[in-house]
Amino acid sequence: MIEGDAGQLLPFLKWAGGKRWLVAARPELFAFDEERFIEPFLGSGAVYFYVRPSRAVLSDVNRELISTYSAIKRNWPSVQSALEDHAKSHSAKHYYKTRSAVDLKSSVLKAARFIYLNRTCWNGLYRVNRQGQFNVPIGTKTNVLLSTDDFQDASKLLKGAALHCRDFEETVDESSGGDFLFVDPPYTVKHNLNGFIKYNEKLFSWEDQIRLKKSLVRADRRGVKILMTNADHASIRELYSGKFRLDSAERNSVLAGVNRGRGKVTELIIRNW
Repeated sequence: MIEGDAGQLLPFLKWAGGKRWLVAARPELFAFDEERFIEPFLGSGAVYFYVRPSRAVLSDVNRELISTYSAIKRNWPSVQSALEDHAKSHSAKHYYKTRSAVDLKSSVLKAARFIYLNRTCWNGLYRVNRQGQFNVPIGTKTNVLLSTDDFQDASKLLKGAALHCRDFEETVDESSGGDFLFVDPPYTVKHNLNGFIKYNEKLFSWEDQIRLKKSLVRADRRGVKILMTNADHASIRELYSGKFRLDSAERNSVLAGVNRGRGKVTELIIRNW
């Protein structure tokens, strides 16, 4: 069930492909009253924080991400205090020292590090090298603490969520009739591996796209209400045509490094209702 004032709690992370724009542009897609909200590609949780479900299952393969949500859920005051320390020390030197600090023992310090790097790195991008180490350079943003921060409210909401670091298929397969399943995978498409798509291919292959589709077909048979966003590409349309309803939504492209690479793009909306 949805509770409280939907839309009042904003995500505390910036995430490539985040869906703040979608909940603002198409709020009717999220006017539901299912028993439980399930999201297997959590990211910044823009949709989750918008709908504020009383019960949720949230997962992602990014262990640091899920650990950060867990720390906010359990001990938000300590995370906020550690983040305030980062704010006082913020500089290029501090950023790169923090980025290289990979042996932190405390879950609180790890969470504060994750949020700090997210807010001060280039474009809020999460990227790791072959050793699994975060390697995004410092960005131009200097605000470590935001006026929209409400870690206490986020913690309260997360008390009703089960958090898992695991493959998407396990989370999708947990869904059942009476659940609302929101799915926002990395936008990997067939025969179109360039730019950010090429990076995503290393994380989420075309074979994963096929595996995801099969898991959603199974969820549909169980009576799960499904809403998915994906790349508006012929290969994705072909993959889902016939079984699901296809629509598109327009957004601004903001990831390009130069202005001429920015403009309007469409994303595919896939649902079974």
